[in-house]
This record gives sequence, C-alpha cells and structure tokens, in this order.
Amino acid sequence: MDEKKVISLDTDNSAEGKAMQEQGEKIMKKLDKESATRTLTGGLKKAFFFLCILVSCYHLYCAAFGSPLVLVHRSIHVAFMLAMTFIMYPMCAKSDHAKPSILDWILVVLSFAAPIYMSTDYLGIVERAGNANQTDMIMATLLTVLVLEASRRVSGNTLSILSIIFILYGLYGRSMPSLFMHRGYDWLSLSNHFFANTEGIYGTSVDVAASYIFLFILFGCVMQKCGMGQFFNDIALALAGHTKGGPAKVSVIASGFLGSINGSAVANVVTTGAFTIPLMKKTGYSKEFAGAVESAASVGGQLLPPIMGAAAFIMAEMLSVKYSQIIVWAAIPALLYYLGIIIQVQLRASKDGLVGLPKDQLPKAGEVMKKQGHLLLPVIFLLYMLFFSGTTVIYSAVLTIVVTIAVSMLRKETRMTPQDFLDALALGAKQTVSVAIACACVGIIIGVSSKTGFGLTMANTIISLGDTSLIFTLIFTMITCMILGMGLPSIPAYIITASIAAPALSKLGIAPGAAHMFSFYYAMFANLTPPVALASFAAAGLSGGDPMKTGIASVKLAIAGFIVPFMFVYSPQLMLINTTLLQGLWVTVTACVGVFMIAVAVEGYFMAPVAIWLRAIIAIGALGLMNPGIETDAIGVALLGLLVFLQKQKAK
Repeated sequence: MDEKKVISLDTDNSAEGKAMQEQGEKIMKKLDKESATRTLTGGLKKAFFFLCILVSCYHLYCAAFGSPLVLVHRSIHVAFMLAMTFIMYPMCAKSDHAKPSILDWILVVLSFAAPIYMSTDYLGIVERAGNANQTDMIMATLLTVLVLEASRRVSGNTLSILSIIFILYGLYGRSMPSLFMHRGYDWLSLSNHFFANTEGIYGTSVDVAASYIFLFILFGCVMQKCGMGQFFNDIALALAGHTKGGPAKVSVIASGFLGSINGSAVANVVTTGAFTIPLMKKTGYSKEFAGAVESAASVGGQLLPPIMGAAAFIMAEMLSVKYSQIIVWAAIPALLYYLGIIIQVQLRASKDGLVGLPKDQLPKAGEVMKKQGHLLLPVIFLLYMLFFSGTTVIYSAVLTIVVTIAVSMLRKETRMTPQDFLDALALGAKQTVSVAIACACVGIIIGVSSKTGFGLTMANTIISLGDTSLIFTLIFTMITCMILGMGLPSIPAYIITASIAAPALSKLGIAPGAAHMFSFYYAMFANLTPPVALASFAAAGLSGGDPMKTGIASVKLAIAGFIVPFMFVYSPQLMLINTTLLQGLWVTVTACVGVFMIAVAVEGYFMAPVAIWLRAIIAIGALGLMNPGIETDAIGVALLGLLVFLQKQKAK
C-alpha cells in the first residue's frame, strides 16, 4: 500500500493542515480569552521559557519530596502564576503583544511580595489571623487586587466582576435585603480572611491547582510530546474510519480521548477539528452537523475518566474522597454520553446515505498498535496506581510522568529528546496559568461565602424556591449552573455552583457525589449551549457553519448528557453508588438502550423515517429505561419492541 495515500490526523505535514491550524489558532484567540497570549521573542522568550521550567521543577520537587508550610507553598504557587500572567497576557487589546510594559513588570515584582512576607512572618500572620495589623491588610489588599487583575486578563471581566460583587456583599451586609442580610465586615477583617487562612484565596481550589492539576496538566503535555495525541487519532481512524459515517465517529473517539487528557473543550475542538471537520464535510455531513459533532465530543472529554480535566480533582477534594472514587462515579454517565453521540452519528449517516472512508487509505490498527501501542502503558500504570497501589494521587502522577518518559524511549517514533522534555515542562506551566488564576479568584467568592454564611443562605433559598420539590430544585440548579457557565470558565463555574447548590441538593436527600456531579455536568455543558457556546462557536469557525445553528445541533447531539444527570440523581446506581455488581450491570444495559431510543427520537430515523407521534412515545420509553425500576423498564422494553416492529414493517 502506498503510504502517501494513508489518511492521518497529523496535520503538520500538509499545506491544508497548516492552514487549518492557523485558522484554529486565530479562532482560539478570538473566542477563548485564555488563548489570547503575547508572542514573546528574542531574549525575553528564552528568559520566560526558563521561568516556566523553573515553575514546573518547583512543583515536581514539592510533589516528590514535600512542600513548604501550607500557606507558604500556596502563596509561592499563586505568585508564580500571577507573574506568568502579567508576562503572558496583555492588559488590553491595544497593549503591546510582543513584550510586557513597565506596569506589567511592576506587577510581576509585586506578585512575589505576598510569599516573601508570608515566609518571613508566617507564625505572626497565622497568630494574628483574627486580629490583623495594617501591614497584613496592605499585603492582603495587594494580593486581592493582583488576583482580580490577573483573572480579568486571563478569563475576561465576568469572574472579576462577580468577585467584586461578593466583596461588596461582604462589606455591606447590613444593607442587604433581610433574606441575605448579615452583620457586615470591615475591609481589614475581610481582606485578611482572603489572605491569612485556607478559606480564601489560598483555599482548597488553589491547593488542588498547586498539586493535582499542575501535575496532571504536565502529564498531559509529556504525553502529547511523545505522540499520544497522534496515537489516539490514528487508532480512531483505523477502528472507525471505514464504517458508515466514519469521519464523525473518528471525531468522537479522538476528541473524547484527547479531551480527557487536556481538559479544554475549545482547545480540543481546534486541535482535532482542524482535520476531522473538513473530513466530515467531504463525506457529506452538513457544516453545522460536522461542527456540532466535534464540539459535543470535545466538551465530553472533561466528563471522561481517567483524567477528566481539572474540575474532577477539585470535586475529590471538596468531597474528601479518593480521586479513584470520582473515576468510578463518572464512568457509566460518560459512557452514556458518548454512546448517545455515536448512535446519532450512525443514524444520521444511515438517513443521509453517507459512507465511510476507503479502507485502503486508512492506517491499519495492527500497524498503529505496533508503532505506538506502547504509549497505553502509562495510562494503564496510572490506573493501577490510582486504584491498587495505595499511594497518593500526587505521588502517582509524578511516577506516571517518569514512566511515560521511559516508555517513550521504547520506539524511535515516540522517543522524547531532552528538548522535548524541556518543552513539556514549559508548556505544562503555561497551560496551568489559566486554571490556577481562576482557582485563586474563585477563592475570593468562596471566602466571602464562608465568612458571611452566604452558601447556607443560598442553599435554603434554593430549597424554598423549589418548594421542597426535588425536580424543581434540580431544574433551578441546572439553570444556575448553565448561566454561570456561560460567563465563567468551567472550573470556577463548577466550584461556585457546587459550593452553593450541592448543599441544597444534599439537604433533599441526594447523595453528595451525585449532587456534585450534577453541578459538574451542567457547568461543562455551557460550552456548547447557546447563546454563549464557546466550543460550538469555535467548531463553527472551522466548519464555516452558522454558529447558532451549530450550537443547537450540539445540544441535540449531547441530549443524553442533559438527561443523564437527572437520572443519576434519582437513581444513584448509575454512578455505582450503594449498588451491587449485578444491579450496576442491569442499570447500565437498560440505560444504554434508553440512550439509543432517545437518539432515535431526536434523529427521527431507524431503518426508515420515524413518525413524529412514535418519536414522542419512544422518548417516554427511553426515560423509563434510563430510570431504573421494574415497572419503568418494562414500559421501556415494550415501547422498544413497538418501535422495532413498526420500523421493520415500514422499511419493507
């Protein structure tokens, strides 16, 4: 077989691929605030590269050999992230995009004031936590201002404005309506709460960013440098490229795997979609549907074990459970989500008469596994460490990074050079900045909530608005999560909603894991839900389709994901909570059949076009199968039989 004819998702070696990558980068910078960084040159670029390597080495050292005192370590982490932000991100669109200004350099220097002060007077700061002095207030004020400005540059205005609103709420609580009234705090007390304890800026979210998130982002960068992304792409082509609607299935598989590692929906759309979207269009899919497949699959990567992006680590910390437990909880819901997309892709291909790619132009699975299959060893090793070793997640991550580098040496095609390793260290530090700054800024909101009791007040309010009705409370929570997700990055959106809404859901008897996962799902789905759907808009930019139509098509493809959270709240067996293996297996099978019926109802096709009245009926049957229970399962199976019988007759 002529190797030049073999289709690959490696876009680096073709003019079309490079053009799509450049277009993707432009879309990223336009839509994703986190990607609008400076392009440094010359000596400044080298110096910043060295700083990034230094930051990664510091976090690796702390993970392997232990970190300084808690507040000192977190303050150093935040200082590094602040300094990198002011170097990487311009103050505004009109600022110099090649080098930082004098003001930026001043902010870089000021970023290290807090950790220096914390290191020199740690005991005094801790002892004065309830009775701060003027120096404490100056440092706390400086830290708060720096975090707000850094968040504005990285994530846009929304999170900073929301944090300022919470600060005003903390200061003027006596003037609030009776429902939200509190005693009110002066700035000395409030700012010191942000600075001198672990409930403010240096809270749980920053702790997770400085440990788990940093290491797993670094792990993802090392995996990418040794060719893991290319392996996922090629194996997806080999397995699914020749099937009906093959390019769309390749997009789903490759984007799911990559999204689980990099945790960024928009970056995933641009990376994988640069190839898969044109391929889907060539085989007959519409522009909007091609973009929708890519965006829905990319967003789902954050829901897919084993890595699931950054929010899953925060969930484990907030719930005080092992990260491996989060993986178990997330497994079946993620399976149902991707199954729903795959089935809709298959049905759409059948309805439109689309075919797969020529098999002789695709890579062979055996050859791909022979050349790159060893790259699965680090993932297997990570799962072993998380589930069976008994070691900490942090230590497991460090060891997995070492194993990944060692495994890459087994084949010439994947072997990492010293420069590759240095590039991975630098890239890991740079990719952590946006997450870490968001975690620091959301610490202000969490700090005010803990100081004023706002979280408890909101929980009681949500329950009262829902009138103790679980379904109304869930709907209200879903809307809140999605509204926050439209203006905030997914991580702070999840942290805020989980801090406020999850306690309300728990009060109504919902398992804490299900309550947090519910908030997590809808915070993620804001990326593809109009009117603000960054992942869908990025995919539309690549496909040339209408952004709003792409967003609506994305919602239709992800419909199973919108239903599943309600299902596992009512039936936590879907998350394998308080269930036996047999029950879990039965729930999985019936839910899978339910997802199939939902897909048929949405697409309106199964062997032949499905009548509108039958689509409505099988949608009801699908909900019955996705909600475990003898009666509901029986109704669902009966309606499935009716669907198969009628469609067979119609197909004849």
